[in-house]
Amino acid sequence: MGKTYRAYLPEQDFLLPPRLGDWLPEDHLAYFVSDVVEQLDLSAIESVYEEEERGQPPYHPRMMTKILIYGYCVGVFSSRRIQKKLSEDIGFRVLAAGNQPDFRTISDFRKLHLKALQGLFDQVLQIALQAGTMKLGRVVLDGSKVKANASKHKAMSYGRMKEEEKRLKEEVKRLLEQAEATDAEEDTRYGRDRTGDELPAELGRRETRLKRIQEAKRALEERAREEAKSKDEAEEKAKPKAKMQYNFTDPESRIMPGADGFVQAYNTQIAVEPDFQWIVGQKVTQATNDKQQLVPTVKAVEEQAGQKPQEVMTDSGYCSEANLQYLEKKKIEGFIATDKESYRDRQQPGPRGPLPQGATRVDRMRRKLQTKVGAAIYSKRKTVVEPVFGQIKQARGFRQFLLRGLQKVQGEWAMICLTHNILKLHRLCYGSS
Repeated sequence: MGKTYRAYLPEQDFLLPPRLGDWLPEDHLAYFVSDVVEQLDLSAIESVYEEEERGQPPYHPRMMTKILIYGYCVGVFSSRRIQKKLSEDIGFRVLAAGNQPDFRTISDFRKLHLKALQGLFDQVLQIALQAGTMKLGRVVLDGSKVKANASKHKAMSYGRMKEEEKRLKEEVKRLLEQAEATDAEEDTRYGRDRTGDELPAELGRRETRLKRIQEAKRALEERAREEAKSKDEAEEKAKPKAKMQYNFTDPESRIMPGADGFVQAYNTQIAVEPDFQWIVGQKVTQATNDKQQLVPTVKAVEEQAGQKPQEVMTDSGYCSEANLQYLEKKKIEGFIATDKESYRDRQQPGPRGPLPQGATRVDRMRRKLQTKVGAAIYSKRKTVVEPVFGQIKQARGFRQFLLRGLQKVQGEWAMICLTHNILKLHRLCYGSS
């Protein structure tokens, strides 16, 4: 007698239960995302459609929001991949409830409502804080470079632009002279009434490239003036440095030092609370380092979480007299590394005795982290904030922005951060990741 197997009927009418609610376990992330989105105020999105008078009804904004958020939760970021999952993945199919918008519809929805989707970060954060602890105590700040949707090989320095502009002007002049000589020769041969052709393609290409380089030069010159203005320097005297870069694919991105060398990127900032690893503040900057990011990130926490943190902890990249003065003025306790040595765990007691006269805030902070208590507190920094970037970049695979331009990138980063909080909230509720 042959082996008995469980029933396998590929041609049966129902491969899945007829009721959507029976397709997945009750604690599945898809149902959790659905429940969270049902609590969100989507009036900023829905109002756009209520004012339209199109004949074809649009997909429901709440359904579209659910599949986007779920996609970001499970590491499916592109609209084409989401479309594919809508026909293959049970979680996506449950959330879409039989709808199958194509990738262009999904992409357009994200672009059209990016500002409103960005605002959902604040709403999800409030849900998370209410589920955990409403009072913000210590927060840990950190930054990480995320690649832009542009290649660094599409960038050009200001010095190279000047050389290229000069070369192209000479080539355009030569080609125009050549074209005039050809016209004169053909006028003699065929007569002046002949209808001429368009500009030679070679000349058109060079003129177009020259125009783009001149526009890029003006953009760098404007950037130099803005930087001088922020430093209270004379704007009219500000000139771009020869090495200042402009990227022709995403002009608002910057060349930045990263883990794998220099990359075309944005600098993402987060503030994380230690109890549940909620991201309680987030932003994106074009700055290549973190020195100027402490103040705006703390302000982001106050705006997005609706609370002022009691303590702020950062690595030495944020340390400056101005930043420490800001924390002092705001009555926020700081644990800011002053260098790579000052915060190491101490086996021996730290220095004793009063600080020398005229000690700076940085000197006082260094002494603070040289004590056993200060070193012990600071030693927890890595276990709070660095795993969050690891979960975003490694576990979910978000290593490059899909969108271009600072404003759109900020919206996309907010989506990443709000879905991080949803995943943490799901773990809190159900004990799963």
